[in-house]
Amino acid sequence: MPDFDFRALRRFPDVEAPNLQAWDATDELLVRWALDSGVPGDEVAVIGDEYGAITLALADAGVPGIRVHQDLITGRRALAHNAAALGLSGWTSHELGADLLAGARMVLLQLPKALAELEEIADAVARWAAPDATLVAGGRVKHMTLAQNEVLARRFGAVQAQRAERKSRLIVASEPLAVPTEPPFPVRQVHDGLTLCAFGGAFAGARLDIGTRALLDAMPGLSAHFAPQLRRNGADRVESAGSGQGSGQISGVVAGDAMQVVDLGCGTGALAAAFALSHPDAVVIATDRSAAAVRSARETMAANGIDGRVQVTLDDAGSELPDASADLVLLNPPFHLGASVHEGAGQRLIQAAARLLKPGGEVWTVFNSHLDHRRALSRDVGATEQVARTPKFTVTRSVRRG
Repeated sequence: MPDFDFRALRRFPDVEAPNLQAWDATDELLVRWALDSGVPGDEVAVIGDEYGAITLALADAGVPGIRVHQDLITGRRALAHNAAALGLSGWTSHELGADLLAGARMVLLQLPKALAELEEIADAVARWAAPDATLVAGGRVKHMTLAQNEVLARRFGAVQAQRAERKSRLIVASEPLAVPTEPPFPVRQVHDGLTLCAFGGAFAGARLDIGTRALLDAMPGLSAHFAPQLRRNGADRVESAGSGQGSGQISGVVAGDAMQVVDLGCGTGALAAAFALSHPDAVVIATDRSAAAVRSARETMAANGIDGRVQVTLDDAGSELPDASADLVLLNPPFHLGASVHEGAGQRLIQAAARLLKPGGEVWTVFNSHLDHRRALSRDVGATEQVARTPKFTVTRSVRRG
């Protein structure tokens, strides 16, 4: 195996810390398998390459034409940053689908955390890759389960686990089976009149996770708090429409003086959809760094008849939204970075909320009560008070200092 320096890789712009690195032994095993196989680069697809370790090692070894899918935009940006630093190129990026997989004879996969995501990927490979395609999936042994083998066996005739090396293991799935006419995702569930849609990689699937439920339960108080502003916005819109004067535009959504709401880290879009359904005069933007979440949220908006009123974007912590532009941010931050429990991702979103809010604007946040997010909200946003608490979650209201 060529002497590629994995230690030169960075996670940036994702969270960086001494106990977090941009590669692991699984990446190295997958690269070695691909090089030993001799499959040409234009017949190789890479899925789940978090920070570009697999793609860049293969490019460094002179394997051109690889197709790559990364769910997280932070991973896509990290791959670009690492490639620029190392002076490497020669692959193309794709969403999960036929463009990524058509004609692929080898698919390299860093095993995802969720079985639903693995199911969607396995179905996609069996559906769109070459008839003799092999899926080589790898992960850290401590995170691997027999259930992953069972998921793969539903789409492949042969599933064989390899010997563990350096606490990582590969699973080789071959002989793709026939697939149903329709893909298994997105899935849909209805919760008190709200339809949620989810692709495999979306957190919690089409279920309503208990943190989101806690913030939804607090929304009547939130709506009452913002009622005067929402009433003014509605009156302004009626007057503007009657006078024939144009309003500002945000990617096709009428803005003007309307209340600006951002669902930051929107997941399947439950918070954005619920707010938009209750407040048709508000401009709502839902954003997430996960492509699976964004696809899910767009399906959610369409299923609830509000896709024309809610803008859903793939972005890292609202980086493409203007400073001091939001009256309200809705925030249910994650507390995991991949398989690691880490507060860094949540704190990045808290800092993003502070940047996005107008002076006097508010962020309503739900988080696991054992986390130190209230102190971070007070420091980065402004005065913070508890508005609700469940056995596991706390809902707070923070006002952006001037």
